[in-house]
Amino acid sequence: MKKFSITIPIMIIVVVIAMWMLDKDYSEINIVTRILIALGAGIFSGLISFFLFRFDKNPTK
Repeated sequence: MKKFSITIPIMIIVVVIAMWMLDKDYSEINIVTRILIALGAGIFSGLISFFLFRFDKNPTK
């Protein structure tokens, strides 16, 4: 569960930034496509952060 407390905020931040960038630079793309691109970026960044962040199972005190 510790991984999800880091992964979910990263996904949300990526989706928000992706929507902002797509709206600013590529406004000619319709909104449904922009949402799909942003959601794909969020899921991809979540997968990357889930597998690449190291969390010790037995943390030292």
